[in-house]
Amino acid sequence: MTITAGMVKELREATAAGILDCRKALEETGGDFDKAVDYLREKGLAQAAKRMDREAQEGMIHAYIHAGGRIGVLVEINCETDFVARTEEFQGFVNDVALQIAAMGPLVIERKDIPTQVLDHERALYRSQALEEGKPESVVDRIVDGRMEKFYKQTCLLEQDFIRDEDQTIDQLLKAQISKTGENIVIRRFTRYQLGESLGE
Repeated sequence: MTITAGMVKELREATAAGILDCRKALEETGGDFDKAVDYLREKGLAQAAKRMDREAQEGMIHAYIHAGGRIGVLVEINCETDFVARTEEFQGFVNDVALQIAAMGPLVIERKDIPTQVLDHERALYRSQALEEGKPESVVDRIVDGRMEKFYKQTCLLEQDFIRDEDQTIDQLLKAQISKTGENIVIRRFTRYQLGESLGE
């Protein structure tokens, strides 16, 4: 199939990828627009994964107040250069992450941040629940694994569905941002405050 300049232009407008990348994507997929979009997305995510080993010490600390002053978030997100940190797109990404934390209340950034004793406690709880429900011992481990996956999705920021677009996770949103900027970006740490949450503890 002949790849026309119009096809390349349409794909470029849809994906913001370079002209040569768009042409190659169309050639690789036989001119199929949707497959070419997927090709470019996969390529971008692969490149993003390579960048994730690079040092990121610039960026910003952002404060976000939600729900009429009842929830507050402080989040630090790093990138490689001050130039990227000052861009509107990076700052929008930081604000989106802060909004996600405020709305969904994750406890950690990723799985490795969860203390072992917490994981052990959750596993024991789910095992006990499954046995009380009368599940056979032969399937209990699978049930526990399934419930642990749900626990990770609720608890870990990177595994949560993005509240503005539930078709992608925060991890996918992060990798897309890395791909767009050409820099490593790291969600370093966050704190979430909720009015009155510690009262009575």
